[in-house]
Amino acid sequence: MSEPASISASIAARYATAVFDLAKEAGALAQLEADTASLSQALADSADLRDLITSPVYGREAQGRGIGAVASQMGLGPVVANTLQLLASKRRLFVLPALLAKLEDMIAAEKGEITADVRAAQPLTDEQSARLAAALSNTVGKTVKLNTTVDEALIGGLVVKVGSKMIDTSVASKLANLQNAMKEVG
Repeated sequence: MSEPASISASIAARYATAVFDLAKEAGALAQLEADTASLSQALADSADLRDLITSPVYGREAQGRGIGAVASQMGLGPVVANTLQLLASKRRLFVLPALLAKLEDMIAAEKGEITADVRAAQPLTDEQSARLAAALSNTVGKTVKLNTTVDEALIGGLVVKVGSKMIDTSVASKLANLQNAMKEVG
């Protein structure tokens, strides 16, 4: 991890811990989860919002007004809205994506869930997703949520990453292993 990314992650972790603790004390974890999901989606959908939080062109006041308007329009809870205002006043809105990712992890851990990143050669059916989630749940002992993406370069099969474990059953991987084995022979 580069030094700026490490600093951002460190800042985000401290804010996430504080926000999570405040929401938990207030009994507002459900609101925090909804706000986190909404903000993550808004960041993914809006180039203007991403520009607002990262561009040095906007001053503290402009960032504060902008993020305040976003929080108001989205109907965010007081814990998240106040945190956004604090981040703007400290010129730390740039850590928002890392903060949201950390909050998602903390909420999932609190609920006994874990997210599995799944790359598939073709879209999974609902039945396939349910069976995969059930099989992974039996293995890790927690409720598993799937984050599925399609990667046609895999040719066939799946690549599943749960925590630090990775399972690669893709045809592309098997072909690469076969190619390496043939190089060793010849």
